[in-house]
Amino acid sequence: MRVLILGGDGYIGWPTAMKLSAAGHEVLVTDNYMRRNLMRETDSEALFEVPNLHERARIWEESSGKTVGVEIGDLDNWDFISSVFEEFKPETIIHYAEQPSAPYSMIDRRAADLTLRNNLGVTFNVIQAMNAYTPDAHLVKLGTMGEYGTPNIDIEEGWIEIDHKGRKDKFLFPRAAGSLYHTTKVLDTDLLWFYVRVWGLRVTDLMQGPVYGLATNESGEDARLYSFLNYDEIFGTVLNRFMVQAVAGYPLTVYGKGGQTRGYLHLRDALQCVQLAVETPADPGELRIFNQFVETFSVNDLAERVQASGQRLGYDVKIENLPNPRKEMEEHHYNPTHTGLLDLGLEPNFLDEAEMDAMVSLIARYNDNIVTGRIFRGVKWKK
Repeated sequence: MRVLILGGDGYIGWPTAMKLSAAGHEVLVTDNYMRRNLMRETDSEALFEVPNLHERARIWEESSGKTVGVEIGDLDNWDFISSVFEEFKPETIIHYAEQPSAPYSMIDRRAADLTLRNNLGVTFNVIQAMNAYTPDAHLVKLGTMGEYGTPNIDIEEGWIEIDHKGRKDKFLFPRAAGSLYHTTKVLDTDLLWFYVRVWGLRVTDLMQGPVYGLATNESGEDARLYSFLNYDEIFGTVLNRFMVQAVAGYPLTVYGKGGQTRGYLHLRDALQCVQLAVETPADPGELRIFNQFVETFSVNDLAERVQASGQRLGYDVKIENLPNPRKEMEEHHYNPTHTGLLDLGLEPNFLDEAEMDAMVSLIARYNDNIVTGRIFRGVKWKK
């Protein structure tokens, strides 16, 4: 089918393009390089340089014989997004095109304003473009498990049935986001649910946990096809950061007590989940929600696994507990349901010792690129 990937330059966006192209879909990616620009502005460059989208597409075609189309532009600009939809007429839209960092959204007013306006503006434009040009298309939207927060009850898969004063109904599971970035994701879900109800759109909202890893089945060991691997506190996910810190001899930065628990998955599994959602679309008038993760870990669990891997590979890895710059519960109940994608056929890759050691060894190839001054700068949720 014709698949339009919005935010196709990102950590998950580009690997998704390769994954779906390899599967035989006609893929077009769009991006305005916001993430690259913000990385430069905040001195948060990735572990190694990544080719631009046009070059990535050329390398991918040489490697696989498959093509990926590229359009560069701002999806918050109606003229650009409407022209893409009108010309390409996608059957599936995958929406990654948002400012992706919780810490960035909390730096200052400017960063918060950019996050709020971009994330909601792009989602609104996507909805409007679908209605205008491709009302029967299927939208796969990347949400986040962070929308739910850490409630003191089990987290259901998007929806919850309430029995109140003798009457029953089904509602979106209550959201309690922990950053402005996560709050924009909550507002995305509310926008989508409104337009699903009134316009009959078909939408899958993927509540994704933190993703780790670098190599995928499509990239193989061709470093030119790897995605960004950020190790700074602004754009890096926690396990990726810890692995780089281990290689660099920098103590693992555990915030507070380290009991914060979340659901995690490898990049390969994130791609599996998206492909399953694309190839088994939601029904018209349905907001389908999947909790997208494989297994849960506390920050302490991850730090201990990285430390053990480092010891197996000859690194002396220390763990340091730092005052928590975030506003979050450090000890809490966390038991989310996540059966929907397993029912569709997800075959999980678990974080065992072999996977852990392979990732650390891959990162070690780029040890000379690590700038330790980028690792931790203490972005606080409240000044």
